[in-house]
Amino acid sequence: MSVPLRVPNEISALEEPLGFGSDAGLGDVESMMTRLAVGPRLSRSGQMVQEHLSTGGKRVRARLALAATEALGGSRSRAVAWAAACELVHNATLVHDDVQDGDTMRRDQPTTWVRHGVPQAINAGDLLLMLPFLALSELPADGEIRWQLAHALARAAEATVRGQSLEMDLLASRKLGWEDWLRAADGKTGALLGVPVEGAALLVGLDARTASRFGQAFAQIGLLYQLQDDLLDTTDRKGRGFRGSDLAEGKVSALVVEHLSRVPSDAEALVALLSLPRDSTPHSEIDRWLQRFDASGAVAGVRARAVRCAASIAQAPMLRAVPDLHRVAMELVALMDHSIELSTERAPAAAAPPNFPVSSHRSTHA
Repeated sequence: MSVPLRVPNEISALEEPLGFGSDAGLGDVESMMTRLAVGPRLSRSGQMVQEHLSTGGKRVRARLALAATEALGGSRSRAVAWAAACELVHNATLVHDDVQDGDTMRRDQPTTWVRHGVPQAINAGDLLLMLPFLALSELPADGEIRWQLAHALARAAEATVRGQSLEMDLLASRKLGWEDWLRAADGKTGALLGVPVEGAALLVGLDARTASRFGQAFAQIGLLYQLQDDLLDTTDRKGRGFRGSDLAEGKVSALVVEHLSRVPSDAEALVALLSLPRDSTPHSEIDRWLQRFDASGAVAGVRARAVRCAASIAQAPMLRAVPDLHRVAMELVALMDHSIELSTERAPAAAAPPNFPVSSHRSTHA
């Protein structure tokens, strides 16, 4: 079963590296995160955090904070502490997610709970949740800006936890419709993609309402990511050795929701499959359900949602008002996951957007 998608023309037509892909400032972010993990003296918890951070990752949220600040006319150096704060919160959720999901590998390395046990992994995740606020204390900004950033980050972290909790409860509470799935995805993934941009806008002096709207525009990329990730489960490219790992883990994915919206009579049988322990789920049953998802049109339906979501991001007036920021968004969409492509026509020109008091400065970083 293939997922033949292509990125929107606006995205694939980009010919030069943009600010999001630049490493400028990223080394300073890495140094700050390591220093904060060590603290006054290296402890067991700091060592675990260092170990987790050293496994790498795309540093999407850090890159986004740096690139958005630059796109809005600010300097990357001013955003280093903010980028570190966003990245640290995200990594805290990863450590806790691995415990909750029972995942044994991340970035081709044993997860923190596998190396150190569940109790110590919880400590490492908790420390990662506290360090962002120490990072903000080093921000070269006045107290009011620091407070606004701390408030924005706390709200994003709150939304992430609530979204994760809701997602974990979808199966048990039989919340198998799009409304609840979208709420969970928006919180779990969207919040921590929107807040780096919201904070960047605050750093360059935009008002809180405008900053929030910029953040909301980027939060939609989180929804697109979740749709793409669920589509990716129809392939064997999630790095888990087989197709349908979401079904084995009991996840109420977008494919599950779309299929049940089309074939509601399958609800009991599908819930029974998702309720099985991970290691007790027959691969033959997983393959059978993936075939049913294809036959019912669920795969095509989720793909169509992803296409509409990508087009909505491309046409967002808030982003079109600032061409450099719009290009950062388009690059992020294109780079999120090249194993899945989005097929859509070139987005039509939007109505003339409002003017925002930001620089027309264009990034020159490769």
